[in-house]
Amino acid sequence: MHSTKRQLLETGLAMLLQRGYNDLGIQAVLDATGTPKGSFYHHFASKEDFALQVLDLYMEGVHTGLDACLLDPATPPLQRIRNFFEATRESYRGEGYLGCLIGGLGQELAGVSEAFRKKIEECFLAIGERLEKCLADAHARGELPADSDSHKLSMLLVNCWEGAALRSRLQRRADPLDEMLDFYFQRATRG
Repeated sequence: MHSTKRQLLETGLAMLLQRGYNDLGIQAVLDATGTPKGSFYHHFASKEDFALQVLDLYMEGVHTGLDACLLDPATPPLQRIRNFFEATRESYRGEGYLGCLIGGLGQELAGVSEAFRKKIEECFLAIGERLEKCLADAHARGELPADSDSHKLSMLLVNCWEGAALRSRLQRRADPLDEMLDFYFQRATRG
């Protein structure tokens, strides 16, 4: 990826987390990066295209985090999943509890943009699929109730996390995230 494009995306990611889509002007990104307007439009067709590509960059980070935790064969599957969410919680803390870019943009744009609605749903499904594989591993190892459904448990986890991430952003603290994880791993995975 061209260094200018990468810089624009990385800066845009931080700014979208902080400001949201509607409050972010392209000029602010250009000013923050010292990039001429023509260079922006060389890499992106529009503000929407830019934000959709920022989501792709964000998902690269999510997948890196998922790989680091979920692919660790030395750790039991349920602990791998919890490790991922605890690492994500620490990332949120470091960013000042701005929460999940996917969830934030989903709340802001899914009702008004079909492109964002589809992209955000794809992101959530991709995360859920990765969690589902780990939950299926836990099920095969007898760590989940015999009648549990790995797909439903994975989507429940994504849904609950996103709600907790919103509350964490509102409260500017980790308590909603911790409470959600404790509840999920004490109740949802025990039947």
